[in-house]
Amino acid sequence: MPVNLTTPVAAQLLPVAGVSLGIAEAGIKRANRKDLLVIKLDDGATVAGVFTTNRFCAAPVTVAKEHLATGRGVRALVVNTGNANAGTGEQGMSAARTTCAELAKLLGCAPEQVLPYSTGVIMEPLPVDKIVAGMPQAIADLKVDNWYDAAHAIMTTDIVAKAVSRQVQIGGRTVTVTGISKGSGMIHPNMATMLGYIATDAVIEQPLLQEMVRDAANKSFNCITVDGDTSTNDALMLIATGKSGAQITACERAAMQAVITDVATVLAQAIVRDGEGATKFITIKVEGGKDEAEGKKIGYAIAHSPLVKTAFFASDPNLGRILAAIGYAGVGDLNVATLKLYLDDVLVAENGGRAASYREEDGARMMQQSDITIRVVLNRGAVDATLWTCDFSYDYVKINASYRS
Repeated sequence: MPVNLTTPVAAQLLPVAGVSLGIAEAGIKRANRKDLLVIKLDDGATVAGVFTTNRFCAAPVTVAKEHLATGRGVRALVVNTGNANAGTGEQGMSAARTTCAELAKLLGCAPEQVLPYSTGVIMEPLPVDKIVAGMPQAIADLKVDNWYDAAHAIMTTDIVAKAVSRQVQIGGRTVTVTGISKGSGMIHPNMATMLGYIATDAVIEQPLLQEMVRDAANKSFNCITVDGDTSTNDALMLIATGKSGAQITACERAAMQAVITDVATVLAQAIVRDGEGATKFITIKVEGGKDEAEGKKIGYAIAHSPLVKTAFFASDPNLGRILAAIGYAGVGDLNVATLKLYLDDVLVAENGGRAASYREEDGARMMQQSDITIRVVLNRGAVDATLWTCDFSYDYVKINASYRS
């Protein structure tokens, strides 16, 4: 079950003026499941995004990036689950473009004004006919207050839908930010098997919007990992409709960036809490580093270690595994004698070995918690890095062994 994560409350998800959402049951992988989402934008909205860096990126990623680059003005986004349309060659590219063209016909816009997204099984042909057949149902369902159903429509192995809203005062106006995301496995930065859509009614020009989505991703979705596998399909999109009239310039950027990053962080952490088979949510704080890069290098060495992750699943304070991961992280001039390792407030190691004050029962008590913090204090600089991960359980293997069945 997800770690301290519950289904969002529909009434707490705030509409964003200029955005309407509609879902359909297209039967892409199986019947009677919400698996198609259309997000329609009013004219004048700006859109920016960051995408996977996987060289085998999916066809919809390539097409979405191409369409964004035209500068035509995005009028719709279309998302399907059940099929990733990745590893599908020219057939996949044609399928993604057909999806955009068919939705454009129904909405009365150009194909280049539609951005496609897919998630699901890799290397299977996209059933375009099912997607096209489901589009009228999704369009008929378009509503401004449909974020709850939209969050459910983009789920794959997720157990819990992920959605959150925030409001902030900018220039005397109330600005709304609402976002949804999906992801549970094949999660690793740059980015992760996730799709994320965040919308605001602020006025934000596209170049600034692109900077803001990248900054938000770097502090949220690029700080999570479940299993270290970088997906073919990742995308995090930021939409600004301008309907509130609140103009975001350099002066207002910090306040706006903070709320967007907060929404992104909540969504990113929810992905880890809902990690496939997860029973523990683990925060890794690497403090006192020379730069952020070495902090993340050490953090990910810990987060990706199967030995560390399985120890946390078993609540076994076999904490020498953490020291080993720190040691092989690739920080060549690291002085292990000066660092300290903590589990929450329990000092585990210092001076190159077990701390004199450490007791096995204290470690065992910390490991029993569902939310655990690992602190690595490097004492070699002033830069900190924070990552979020989860444990490996029996269920992770079961889920991924039978993913296609």
